[in-house]
Amino acid sequence: MRCLLLNSLLLLGLASCSSAYKGLQRTEGDAGACLHRFRPQIDSPLLYSTQVDVLQHHLSGLLYFRPMDNGSMRVLFMSEMGMKFFDFEFTKNGDFIKHYMLPKMDRKAVVKTLRKDFDMVLMRRDPATAVTYSGNGLRYTAFSLPKGKIYYITDAACTELVRVENGSRRKPVVEATLRAYHNGVPDSIDIRHHAVKFNISLQRVEK
Repeated sequence: MRCLLLNSLLLLGLASCSSAYKGLQRTEGDAGACLHRFRPQIDSPLLYSTQVDVLQHHLSGLLYFRPMDNGSMRVLFMSEMGMKFFDFEFTKNGDFIKHYMLPKMDRKAVVKTLRKDFDMVLMRRDPATAVTYSGNGLRYTAFSLPKGKIYYITDAACTELVRVENGSRRKPVVEATLRAYHNGVPDSIDIRHHAVKFNISLQRVEK
């Protein structure tokens, strides 16, 4: 009985150390054509009602995506009373500029997390740097990060975006869903972190 228990614990430990991406197989695929269907086509200012939960803090307000003439994208989050929480810029060449961050939120880890989250959903990375995998009947278009990868997970035919994952070597760390596309932009965006309470929910506001 004792041996059976030890064997069970050993198997459980091995299972917990296995990678969620271990079974993926490298495949050929046109990453650009696939992702173009789901990349938010933000050609004019776009407004979302937004809820942010960070640890014990809750923020609500309005988030603007504003495309600039130079090809960059501004992301501005403010309260409904007009108090600014943050103002970021994602440049055309892939750089990031922090124009403003509310002092009580201005922590390196918070800024880094927000940058990665919005970079993930804006899908502005060069498709030529992507690698395509398949597994579990799904297609994974992957971009390498300094640590881990971003996976854009679709059905095998790339007609539906199932979810987006920021994954470590072994498991998803952040998961995002973009739903109900209209005129090339999603009506709702949800971002969920697995290891810490850091969640963002956006609902499109029609002007």
